[in-house]
Order: sequence, then C-alpha cells, then structure tokens
Amino acid sequence: MSIFIILLLVFGLSQIYWAWRGYLLAAARIRSRAWRWAVCGAVLAAYLALYQLNFGAWREPATPVRLTLRDALLAAPFLWWAASSLFAFVVAILFAIPLLARRHRASPEIPSPARRQFLERTAAVATGAPFVAGAYGLLYGRLNLQVTTPAIRLPRLPRAFEGFRVCQLSDIHIGPFMPAEEIRRYVAIANAQRPDLIALTGDFVTFDPHTQEAVVDALRGLRAPFGVYGSLGNHDTWAGVEDSITELFRQAGVRILRGAHVPIAAHGESLNLIGVDFQSPRGFGPSPPVWRLLGNVEGMVDRDRVNILLSHNPDTFDRAAEMKIDLSLAGHTHGGQAALEFISPEIAPSRLVTPYVAGWFQKPGGQLYVNRGIGTIFVPIRIGARPEITVYSLSRG
Repeated sequence: MSIFIILLLVFGLSQIYWAWRGYLLAAARIRSRAWRWAVCGAVLAAYLALYQLNFGAWREPATPVRLTLRDALLAAPFLWWAASSLFAFVVAILFAIPLLARRHRASPEIPSPARRQFLERTAAVATGAPFVAGAYGLLYGRLNLQVTTPAIRLPRLPRAFEGFRVCQLSDIHIGPFMPAEEIRRYVAIANAQRPDLIALTGDFVTFDPHTQEAVVDALRGLRAPFGVYGSLGNHDTWAGVEDSITELFRQAGVRILRGAHVPIAAHGESLNLIGVDFQSPRGFGPSPPVWRLLGNVEGMVDRDRVNILLSHNPDTFDRAAEMKIDLSLAGHTHGGQAALEFISPEIAPSRLVTPYVAGWFQKPGGQLYVNRGIGTIFVPIRIGARPEITVYSLSRG
C-alpha cells in the first residue's frame, strides 16, 4: 500500500510539473494574457473532464467487455497520458539533478553554447521517449502475443508423460482493452498448439464481478484431451467472485482447483495436479498475509508422483520448493507490464514486490515458470513484456 501511495504522490507532482510546462509554452506562444488564460483554462477543463470520465463521478459503473468508442477515444488517450507523463517526469527529474547540484556548488555555467544546446536536446529527446514508448505499448505492445515453448525436465516424470504438453494462459483481465472477442482469439491460438492439458492461473476479472459470465463464456472453447484446469487470482478474490466463477467454470467444463488436487492419469501412471487460491506472505491490497504458505495443500503433495502446482502468485515458489513440488506454474506479474529488460533484466516494476517476474526459475526442490499473462491492469500498455501463451513440453531429465 505504501508503494501505491508513493506512486499517487509522484503522479500528482508530475501533473503539476506538466501544467507548469504547459503554461510556460503558452506564455511563450500567446502574447495576449486573456487568450493565454482562456487556452490554459480550456486545457485544464478538458483534463478534469477526462479524469472524471476515467476515475471520478462520471465513470461508468459497469465494465464493458468490448472496446467502446468512449474507451477508444477518451479513456485510452488519457491513460496513455497518465502513464507516459509520469515516466517522463521521472526522466526530467533525473536530468535536473546534475544541474541543481552544479548550481548548489556555485560552479560556473557551461561555457560552450554547443555543449549546452546538446544537453538541452538530449534532455528533450529523453523526456519525450516515454510518450513514444507509451504509444507503442498501447497500440502494438499489448497485442504483440508471444507463444513460448519452454522444455521442462523433470527427473521423476513417468514415461507415459514423455513429451506431455501443457498450455498455460494467465491474467486475462477481461475489459474494454481485453474484450471477449480478443480472448476468443487467444483461445483459438491455444487450441491450435494441440496441448494435452490446459492450465489457467487466475485474474479472470479485474474489479467488476459482472464481467465473470463474459470471461467464462469466452474461455469456454478451450479444448485439451486431459482437461482444462485452473486456479484463482487476487483480482478474482477482490471482486468477490471466487465461488460464483468456480461454478460457472464447472458448467463450462473447466475445473478450478481451490486448495484441491486431481490425478492426471495415462497408461496406468499419473501426475498430481494441485491448485490454490491467491496466497501472499505479506498483505497485498485487501488480501491479508498468509503466514504459512501452501499450508492448506501440504497433505496433498504426493511423494511418489510428480507434483505440479497452479498458484497465481509466484511468491509461493520458495515454500513449494521446500515441499518438493516439482513444478509451479504462476502469473500475477504481467512480466512487469512496463519493463526495460532489453536494457537490464532488473528494470521491471514487479521487482519491487517479487524476484520472480517472468520466465523460468529453479532452486533445490522444484522449478517455477512465471507466465506474463495476456491482459493488462490500470493502463492498457505493455513495454518489454509481451503478452504470453506458454506451451510446456515435459520430459525426463
């Protein structure tokens, strides 16, 4: 919660900063004081109206499950601005710090006009980059699906499951920027991979419980010979749909494992598939901390079989490895959603809350794969964290 408050504070400061920059631009271009204030007032009124449409009293009470004109023409541009202006403000601050330090030391100004001009242009380009990157993430990055095919070696894997294929989808977050028709497209892509089993790892809705019927209906078409199984995420809990969406999925032929396990059998041999609701060692939003992670499934771990865990939160991995759960499949992080891993793997907002942001991890006792999900949260932007459908190929090794 403290991180959220800090982000709100920084966002507020960023908006004040850009309002000041906008006024300076107007002052330089509009000589008439009356016209200057009229233009600034009109821009401010438009900003406040868009804010109210997205976050205030004018916000629609129900979340649409298709892309509406209102969302495309009003919500998307404002959310792009909100995210891009925040990051651009941080960049501007980083460029301002050396200049302020120089003035504080009473050092002389840079004598070379060419060098000063170069620094000003560099700062302008760097400050404008988040706006360009935000547009890319909105218009292309969030739709640039990647089907990954990691090979998972499990020493105890029964021979009957050599080459067994598991397809994972996670973090659907149905809404105007992940409409039902788009989800059906991902369903078709998943089915085209011809998996033996399909795993869904939570966050089917975001905050609106009325979207649960639509997301279940969109996922109804998933097909795999060994079945479709799932677990719930924190947003499913926050929306209060744990029981109702579990029943809707049951009617659609999908079994949600909530502190439960099921054998996956083939030719007289089997795997032990376990699923849990969202669990975190520390409070996460409205979700209280769970002091003994996976305590509700300790008795379900089969020492004589390969155990696979569906857990929305990758932070259960440390405990899962201690329990000798062979493979954990998780989501939750969106791969950072806005990550600069092409610069450094460490630049991902999710690393503030978990070391397991995306991809494959291993430690004594088990393995983990964190799927980046297909939906988005808060802002419909993905940068450096492509939406992902994962198709695992299991083998002995």
